[in-house]
Amino acid sequence: MAIGERIHFFRILRGMTQKYLGMALGFPEKSADVRLAQYENGSRTPKADLTAALAQILEVSPHALAVPDIDSYVGLMHTLFTLEDRYGLKICECDGEIHLRVDVFQGKDAARLHEMLCAWGEQAAKLKSGEISKEDYDRWRYRYPEFDTTGHWHKVVPSQGLSDLLVEEFKKLSDKEK
Repeated sequence: MAIGERIHFFRILRGMTQKYLGMALGFPEKSADVRLAQYENGSRTPKADLTAALAQILEVSPHALAVPDIDSYVGLMHTLFTLEDRYGLKICECDGEIHLRVDVFQGKDAARLHEMLCAWGEQAAKLKSGEISKEDYDRWRYRYPEFDTTGHWHKVVPSQGLSDLLVEEFKKLSDKEK
């Protein structure tokens, strides 16, 4: 989720208007809502000092607004928090272990994520049972969704060759009709 989407999410969560938040940042009343709209729609990106001010007003960490860096533990945690907000990812404890689960009732995106994780779980189970090799498992993961056979969540796009062939056939039909 981009920084503009995060600003929008937290602004709505806090019950603020764009004008209110813009004015709290020090923008003139006349242009405060326009400036905030530019940040939220991605046509402008706030610099670090403005991001820090936004975070303070919205009562969040600047990490919660920034596009997370999953190569750091803090960035990874904020990625998980974003997944909770957007896709219904929930944390729970079961038998003394921490687990992540998807609340499928949180909406269409949560249900879709659940389906995708189920497909991943199927492949992981096949690896564990010896039904597929580690190489097959890695091929599935690294070429996802291309090698996913469930096909519930990705568009099937014809190959370039098939697409070219269809275009040629349609041209021939069109020429015959003239």
